[in-house]
Amino acid sequence: MRATLKAARRALDPLDKARRDALIGARVLAWWRAHSTREADQVLGVYWPLRGEPDLQPLYLELARAGVPLALPLVVAPDSALAFVAWVPGEAMVSDRMGVAVPAEQRMVDRPGLLLVPCLGFTAERYRLGYGGGYYDRTLEDAPRPVTVGVAYQADQVAFAEGQHDVALDVVLTEGSSLPPGTDR
Repeated sequence: MRATLKAARRALDPLDKARRDALIGARVLAWWRAHSTREADQVLGVYWPLRGEPDLQPLYLELARAGVPLALPLVVAPDSALAFVAWVPGEAMVSDRMGVAVPAEQRMVDRPGLLLVPCLGFTAERYRLGYGGGYYDRTLEDAPRPVTVGVAYQADQVAFAEGQHDVALDVVLTEGSSLPPGTDR
């Protein structure tokens, strides 16, 4: 299933992908405005796009210009929860041990209260299919749990049986809809 979803992303026309990314970014911004308590005080955990994931960097820049503090995830050890580092769009980046871009100056922050979670795939019940490392599930298992917004393309909705360690996301936003309507936290 992962291979099929990755192949579908690679096959997206770049202009169509950019259009979809902009639509997702607008939906995430609308969700953020409706659910953040004080935008300038609440850290938003974002992600650096990998392997064809929706690229929300224009949204991140807009939020940063509005004074919203952003944080990127950092893998600190195998089989552990993610750590988070403060990030400002445009600052110097380096590749971490997993090959993911992270700020060159790593200013550690607490786990954000709001977290954007990239999904390779997702179910109608808001379970996420990632790349198999379990980092996000381990990050979400401890209380207090952040509010989670899955980010995916609409075509990434699939059916699979969730595992015992899988954690359902609060909402999944795509270029076309949110899952499930009316139950966003």
